[in-house]
Amino acid sequence: MAAARRRGGSQWGGGAGGSLWRPNMAEARSGGDGGGGSPGPGRAELFSTVVDAFLEKLVAAGSYQRFASCYRGFYKLQPELTKSIHNQFVSQLQASIRAEIQEVMEEGNLKVVLNSLDKIVEEGRTQEEPAWRPSGIPEEDARSALVPSLLKHRSFLLRALRTKQEENRKAAESVLEGRARIRELQEQIQAHSRGWQALNEEQQELVLSLQEPQ
Repeated sequence: MAAARRRGGSQWGGGAGGSLWRPNMAEARSGGDGGGGSPGPGRAELFSTVVDAFLEKLVAAGSYQRFASCYRGFYKLQPELTKSIHNQFVSQLQASIRAEIQEVMEEGNLKVVLNSLDKIVEEGRTQEEPAWRPSGIPEEDARSALVPSLLKHRSFLLRALRTKQEENRKAAESVLEGRARIRELQEQIQAHSRGWQALNEEQQELVLSLQEPQ
């Protein structure tokens, strides 16, 4: 808190006469991103105006006359000192309030949030289609919100399924081609084996025929 109050002088203009942080009109109307102009002041500037109005009413409620009436005896003895004390009280009160609000704005990133709201509203002005509004029937509202997402997910799953089916078909064809090649090789091996066996038999017969005359 103390750090926030120390920042109050530089961030807020300091003192009782200081002004709350105010964005420039172009920034307030464009949401801080340089977008198109808005017909009215931005939310950040309106927030600043509200705070300033609150502080003015607060000072009016704690006027010097009321302060002096509360300390009538002291006022009669030291009117100038009473006036000085009142001025210091009002100045410190305003500075403290401004510092507290500034700290809240910084912690909540309020400037960016308000400018973002301005930008959303400005973008909504250019949309030709009417914005979605709840119908009051939760089932229909949930269906209208979920069905497009579910249909999109279904399309994704169907594409993935078709891709996997195509991959499986190609893999099955590859397996069948491999099996056919294996059978072909087995048949070739068997044919070569029969050929070697027949050649071996012929060689044995030839050797026997050559040995018989002896």
